[in-house]
Amino acid sequence: MKRKEVNSARMPVYRDAGFELFDAETTAGAFREEGTLQREPDNYIYSRYRNPTVVSAEEEIMKIEKCEWALLTQSGMSAIDTALSIFQHGKETKPWLFFTEIYGGTISFVESILRVRRGLDIHYFTPDGGNYNLHEFEKVLSKLKPEFVYIESVSNPMLIVADVTEIVRIAKKNGSKVIIDNTFATPLLYRPLNDGVDIVIHSATKYFSGHGNLTAGVICGNDTKIMQSAIEYRKFVGHMLSPDDAYRLQTQIQSFELRFQRQCDNALKLAEYLNNVNVISKVWFPGLKTHPTHEIAAKLFKGKGYGAMITFDFDGGDGNEKRSRRDKFINLVSEKIKLIPTLGDPHTILMPVEAVWGTKYPEPGMIRLSVGFEEYGDLEKTISSALKLVG
Repeated sequence: MKRKEVNSARMPVYRDAGFELFDAETTAGAFREEGTLQREPDNYIYSRYRNPTVVSAEEEIMKIEKCEWALLTQSGMSAIDTALSIFQHGKETKPWLFFTEIYGGTISFVESILRVRRGLDIHYFTPDGGNYNLHEFEKVLSKLKPEFVYIESVSNPMLIVADVTEIVRIAKKNGSKVIIDNTFATPLLYRPLNDGVDIVIHSATKYFSGHGNLTAGVICGNDTKIMQSAIEYRKFVGHMLSPDDAYRLQTQIQSFELRFQRQCDNALKLAEYLNNVNVISKVWFPGLKTHPTHEIAAKLFKGKGYGAMITFDFDGGDGNEKRSRRDKFINLVSEKIKLIPTLGDPHTILMPVEAVWGTKYPEPGMIRLSVGFEEYGDLEKTISSALKLVG
């Protein structure tokens, strides 16, 4: 029986594991085409290869990122694995260079998987006083000649904004590609591909989804050869996002710009407030003139915002006093600001930095806030009431 066409304005959820190919000739053609690794095939074969619901969600991200292709994976970490692994060429693999101020999970992956299990030649570049010394960076690149440089546009959790345009210029001069995790900035503030970055990564779990109820990752780019390598790697390793999560992500991403702009606005107001509270010794937020990379952020983001993340540290004579203030604050705000070790949720959430990253950030009073899009007055009232009792 012929199926009736349904006048839905949305892409359906195709939960098919495999797709009907009807006859041997169509099957042969589908598998021949599969060898060309197209972003959207004429004939879908198997959902680990490509899935129409996932492809539709990818196209939504392409509109926002203004890129030639986007490939979804089931988490931010699987997006990172895909983006990095396509540059592994056996014994011919050149050194890989990572900035040290990046997500702790990425560092753990680099050390546990890339260095220990795969035996890759890994190198790091460390900031100098809260900023990256690009003169030193150029000296490292000219000597090392790495395959690529891996950076974050805004680092986690110290919110160091990288001078991406200069980093790309130096990298290209030395024959290196640039891979950037742009999760904290998002395309609303900055589109790295416009400055010559080769691959952009997002943990779509965060602001693209924005509701804390799915995990996804995405890599974006303009180079067709890189896309084909990424499609092949994702297919064989099995990093494909599920069609159900792709469907939900596509619906949630419709409100991304509205949500994130409100979050950026709230974060700027809150950072300015926290910067004038006596019980807080320091606030890290790129929108504050006191932040070491404020001028870089202003240049890169062109006044569109400074992100929705704030890190701050409590004042105190010793570690025990800072830790006590931190713990009291977390308890006082817990009804409205939950301790959840992620970011990008609709409501403001927090994370104690030392408890997660330990010796790398040993200050016991340090808290990372992921600012939500709730009504700002209510948010400030919750925090100010707690801070009055903390001291």
